[in-house]
Amino acid sequence: MPAGHRGSWFVADSEGADDLPRVYCFAHAGGNVRTFLRWQAELDGAAQVTGVVMPGRAHRYEEPPPADVGEYADGAAAAIAAASAGRPFVLFGHSLGALVAFEVARRLAGAAELRHLVASAASAPSLLPSARVVEAAALEGRAFAEAAGFFGGLPPEILANEELHHLLLPVMRADFRLVARYRYRPAAPLPVGISLLNGLDDPHIKAAGLGPWEAETVQPVRRLWSPGGHFYFEDRPRAVTDALRELVAREVAAPASPGHSELMI
Repeated sequence: MPAGHRGSWFVADSEGADDLPRVYCFAHAGGNVRTFLRWQAELDGAAQVTGVVMPGRAHRYEEPPPADVGEYADGAAAAIAAASAGRPFVLFGHSLGALVAFEVARRLAGAAELRHLVASAASAPSLLPSARVVEAAALEGRAFAEAAGFFGGLPPEILANEELHHLLLPVMRADFRLVARYRYRPAAPLPVGISLLNGLDDPHIKAAGLGPWEAETVQPVRRLWSPGGHFYFEDRPRAVTDALRELVAREVAAPASPGHSELMI
């Protein structure tokens, strides 16, 4: 698969095999899905890591960005359905990406190729948007930078450099506003399992925010915890890749049996 060309929804490692199951990855607010491609080697041939590129970002910078999460999910779901062609896949999303991946899973719920949803660092969709995100999305300039810094996506050196704010903050602020406009709608629970990956020290993910995920699937919800904060995988990428390798092997071979588990990774 090409690394990404104008109009393409996807970026992937050109060395990945086209016949492997795929893990479609959705980035956090202001994030670059290419960072997920670093996981390809860690998956050791278990699956192909494929980043989903939002219109208006990366090689799609000339396209208008989606007006809301639903529009983003509509386009991504259609692209994934067309690309799957009988190949099993897992959806992975981090923070904002988890919300988008969930909405994509809803749109692809009838597809036999969809095997699992992995939601990283995200409260249940029925609780979103949080008051903190709505408040942050309404801010500008340094006030927004400081509010966004709570989520861990802005290193201190960027927070301190107002010249960089003009370059880096518009995309992040647009993504915050995307979440702030989200309106959850009740729907039938997903027919596939959901895994929740979170950092033990994430300041804005609490157990109470994870509980309602149980209502979003008829299959088990697994809670996986790792040392670290909102971006727990930056120093521990295997916190994600070990979980992905295990669930791809399990879900592609056979569906998970009902139950509930909570694990340290």
